[in-house]
Amino acid sequence: MAADSGKMPSAGGKAPPPKSSESGIMKRLPRLALVFLVALLYRQLQAPAPRVPGTPGGPPVTSPRIRLKDGRHLAYHESGVPREQARYRIVFMHGFDSCRYDVLRVSPELARELGVYLLSFDRPGYGESDPHPARTDKSVALDIEQLADAMELGDRFYLAGFSMGGEIMWSCLKYIPHRLSGVAILGPVGNFWWSGLPANVSLEAWNVQVAQDKWAVGVAHHAPWLTYWWNTQKLFPASSVIAFNPAIMSPADMELIPSFAYRTHAYQARQQGEHESLHRDMMVGFGKWSWSPLELEDPFPDGDGKVHLWHGAEDLIVPVGLSRHISKSLPWVRYHELPTAGHLFPMADGMADVIVKSLLLGDE
Repeated sequence: MAADSGKMPSAGGKAPPPKSSESGIMKRLPRLALVFLVALLYRQLQAPAPRVPGTPGGPPVTSPRIRLKDGRHLAYHESGVPREQARYRIVFMHGFDSCRYDVLRVSPELARELGVYLLSFDRPGYGESDPHPARTDKSVALDIEQLADAMELGDRFYLAGFSMGGEIMWSCLKYIPHRLSGVAILGPVGNFWWSGLPANVSLEAWNVQVAQDKWAVGVAHHAPWLTYWWNTQKLFPASSVIAFNPAIMSPADMELIPSFAYRTHAYQARQQGEHESLHRDMMVGFGKWSWSPLELEDPFPDGDGKVHLWHGAEDLIVPVGLSRHISKSLPWVRYHELPTAGHLFPMADGMADVIVKSLLLGDE
């Protein structure tokens, strides 16, 4: 019998263990698990694409729109007297979680008496206006200027803005003051990190917020890339305004909330998705601004216009302390504090007429 050419282990020796792919896989498992977790986390942090109006799968376009220089569209709504007959033209900017139909409810009688035309529009990502992922406080001001030109409002026009829209009034005073005849700033959101705000003023206003809003606002400022996740996850409470937490409603607001919460057009505010509307609003409003309203100079040094700032003393959504300090620091701002009002005061019966008369005629 021929000798076996293979080598046999010597007596008492051990055969070498067979090489197996299992050991290599085991070594790679921690790395694969890490990659999987990172991919999963990344997916959780990414907001879904907005549902762009007028595109397949997006909401329909039902209102007139203008086309901006960069190709985006703004949807608008007209009220009051016809534009061609107007003596006063006011552009109104809606607040958080609202749309173009949430305009000042000026009475038909006053609109006819004074000749008031109101132009409201969906801010980018709201209603039927195209989203603008690169939106900034400056870009919205320039959008207004283009809208005014497209609608032929003339060289100068009036502005009014509420809540988040009120905050952008400061941007308009900075970037397009030469186009303005007067401005009404209503319950404006304030940025706790604006330069020039004393620490005690910011802290006092900060502490008026409920705890969940401190977290939501802090995330929007310090980690804007987490804003979508924070306001959609279920581990911690998200923004109280987004969640309709009644704890942020003052007694005066509770009386007005039915007319706001049950609007037939309310669904339009979020119809493109919460990220491009609500979350983007928070990221811009509470983000890192390169300037502060406290640095502004009088836009009407010749006395040919006025800036009116209105705020409810019982506002639990937007702390009144920042408006108080800004009005004291800017002597050209005419400040109106309503002692028993909350955040929704512009919706109270007759209040829109008071605001408009003050803006246009200088009445208290």
